[in-house]
Amino acid sequence: MSHRNRQCAESTAYSLLIVLAGVFFLTLPGCADEDVVVYVALDENFSRPLIEEFEKESGLKVRAKYDLEANKTVGLYRSIVEEMDTGRPRCDVFWNNELMLTARLKKLGALQPYTSPSAADIPDEFKDPEGYWTGFAARARIFIVNTDLLPDKTAWPTSYTDLVDPKWKANCGLAKPLTGTTATHGTILFQLLGEEEAKAFFDSLLANDPRLLPGNAHLMRMVRKGEFAFGFTDTDDFNVARVEKFPVEAIYPDQAEGQPGTIVIPNSVAMIKDCPHPEAAKKLIDYILSTEVEEKLAFADSAQIPLRPAVKRPDYVKVPGKDFRAMVVDFEKAADEYEKWQEYFREIFLK
Repeated sequence: MSHRNRQCAESTAYSLLIVLAGVFFLTLPGCADEDVVVYVALDENFSRPLIEEFEKESGLKVRAKYDLEANKTVGLYRSIVEEMDTGRPRCDVFWNNELMLTARLKKLGALQPYTSPSAADIPDEFKDPEGYWTGFAARARIFIVNTDLLPDKTAWPTSYTDLVDPKWKANCGLAKPLTGTTATHGTILFQLLGEEEAKAFFDSLLANDPRLLPGNAHLMRMVRKGEFAFGFTDTDDFNVARVEKFPVEAIYPDQAEGQPGTIVIPNSVAMIKDCPHPEAAKKLIDYILSTEVEEKLAFADSAQIPLRPAVKRPDYVKVPGKDFRAMVVDFEKAADEYEKWQEYFREIFLK
């Protein structure tokens, strides 16, 4: 090889090494061009403006990874677990739009505790006692009722038990409890009723021939069109039908004496164990848990429910402890049993 050719070869090899080294270091935690990394399960159109506002206020650069609607939070959860298994977490903060999978991450050792001063006035039942996660800006599991089909309020359903009442046979519905808030709801019913009674309930439910839909938004659209009279959905999906002026009403179920109350499922925020940017992560968590964020989410089209009664919200956003009674839920216990009952739900709902 000539001297000139050797110089070219050495120069090319050196350039390649530089490129490879750059790629390597950019993939290391804390070496990328960001100050904090957040994985966000709340719909991007609601969460992105808040993340951008935090960037402006703090001067920190945020890299946000948003979940796809089809994944129902599971995609981000799996990413965090996979990164934990490799020992190289990339995520600093997990902003989940429900709580069950966040509590499961605590069980897996993927979170580290942080008690935010912004959360001081959030009720204790929506906070992990050890500080591993904090709930805020919730959705309630409500009935959406088509008022053209059910004009008489005295005939409206009032309890989850109405799903198994023969008078509603083939005229009610729910999303299959396999993902998202419906999976959480199903798991909570096992906690409420115990295994034997809960299985009897689901047997009776399926015998009543309900409309089984792939998701809450789908169910909402079917009810507002008058395909059937009522079904379980989330308050954010109901609000879409309300804003578009369909003939629908929301019922917060199980409010009578002796009934368990309405299930409330908050957003949650947590710091990832051994995250690359812990100090910036704390600042972002403080911001996410602020009353200003809860207020903005309450006035957004998603109509998220503030967990602090004093937070401003529109009249149509009902607050637990003030406008309705929430069910008391042990989310830690539910997280322990989640996989067990998911296997059961797959068995009976995917036949």
